[in-house]
Amino acid sequence: MDKPKATPKDFFLWVGAMVALYVGVFSFIGLLFDYLNYVFPDTALSYSFNPYQGSISYEMASLIVLAPVFLILMRVIRRSMQTDPSRREIWVRRWVLFLTLFVAGATVVVDLIVLLNTFLQGEELSMRFILKVLVVLLVMSAGFMHFMADLWGYWEQFPQRAKSVSWGVAALVVLSIVAGFVIIGSPQTQRNYRLDEQRVSDLQGIQSQIIYYWQQKGSLPAQLADLSDSLSYYTIPVDPQTKQSYEYKRQSPLDFTLCATFATENMTDSPTAGPASSPNRVGTSDKWQHGEGQVCFDRSIDPQLYPPVPKGR
Repeated sequence: MDKPKATPKDFFLWVGAMVALYVGVFSFIGLLFDYLNYVFPDTALSYSFNPYQGSISYEMASLIVLAPVFLILMRVIRRSMQTDPSRREIWVRRWVLFLTLFVAGATVVVDLIVLLNTFLQGEELSMRFILKVLVVLLVMSAGFMHFMADLWGYWEQFPQRAKSVSWGVAALVVLSIVAGFVIIGSPQTQRNYRLDEQRVSDLQGIQSQIIYYWQQKGSLPAQLADLSDSLSYYTIPVDPQTKQSYEYKRQSPLDFTLCATFATENMTDSPTAGPASSPNRVGTSDKWQHGEGQVCFDRSIDPQLYPPVPKGR
């Protein structure tokens, strides 16, 4: 009896399903890794984990799109095999299944080697490292067993169990995505964070212009409008959301204050940086840590760091 030939439909269904599976699985593992980094931060690093600058949003987006795509494609494939059992013997199916088994098995082996190597070298096995190893081990082992059962025809014999597994996978993906929203917040929260980053950047630019003005004039500007210079094409930035001007106050010949209204709490500066409103000598240890609401940054120019430009030059 001749073996059934794979049609273009078979080829693209299986390849599409496996691409969605591979990318989705690695996105899922990466997402869990990011959660572990958040729950168990690395105390050796001088900065804290910032979910806004990580890959959580990309991994969440990948799962939201690829998980339904994979489940739908596999449903179509299983229906075609129920209608025509000979579809189980096409070469593309067997190649894809064996390749997936190889990738899953090899990943489990490498995962165990990394764990044992770390242990034998006497390095400390932190809770975060152990959990990451377990995540890879459990995910890849589950994938290996699932597709091994598929190769043996187990899911064709028990279609209801196959549906239960699909629902379980869908529930697990939904839970991981919900956890992501709990950690990084809603899209509106991320937008507010980006706006706050722009506000900090604007204040830093204004501060640089104030320093330049002081070096050239020998005094601080009385108001922000004094910084406008048509020759240098400098335009004083305004709040990116409200379009209102930032607040500036000249406190003394060397001291000034910049204020802005923030929508979120700063998550990039170290918690040990101290209050954002504490005085800082410009250029020594500028701190831009801030809370929600109006925050003022007190600055003091150090003439030794920024000496005035001699007259006549």
